[in-house]
Amino acid sequence: MADLLECTKCMAMLGREVLNTSEMTHCPSCGAEIRADIFPALFRETAGGDPSEILLTDDEASCFYHPGKKAVIPCDACGRFLCALCDVDFNDRHLCPTCLETGKRKHTIKNLEISRKLYDNMALLLAVFPAIFLWPTIITAPMVVFIVIRYWEAPGSIIPRTRIRFILAFIIASVQIIVWLMVFYSWAL
Repeated sequence: MADLLECTKCMAMLGREVLNTSEMTHCPSCGAEIRADIFPALFRETAGGDPSEILLTDDEASCFYHPGKKAVIPCDACGRFLCALCDVDFNDRHLCPTCLETGKRKHTIKNLEISRKLYDNMALLLAVFPAIFLWPTIITAPMVVFIVIRYWEAPGSIIPRTRIRFILAFIIASVQIIVWLMVFYSWAL
């Protein structure tokens, strides 16, 4: 399965060692920087044969969503028969797409991350937008410093990205705090 992926520069086949790394790696052939994030389902063995396996006799169970395909497993939540294509293996349970969507909507499936707070975006917005009116920065600048320090190690976006937003927010907020200290000092004189 791993030979399905090629380097975009030299078209050499990529091995599993360069897939799903948390950082950029180099192509074994040409040395170009690459990053390939692959869903684990690409390497999963399908249960019971080919996902497009058709029914041979009328006494075999068929997939609820694809009546012409052979069922390989029932859904653990609702009991519908599923073909290998429809089977979603999640938390050691086999779910159909409808049960997965229902669990997502009703928040009944544990370990299913539906949303994530992006504290880096929040800190940057709190540092930049109040600066338009100037006076709110007396409150928001210390809040930004707190958010940056408190949530520096918090998980960011699902797609990995740098901490440049945190750094920019901290610099902007620090400048705002210094300006306010200078204003207060000049008023005190």
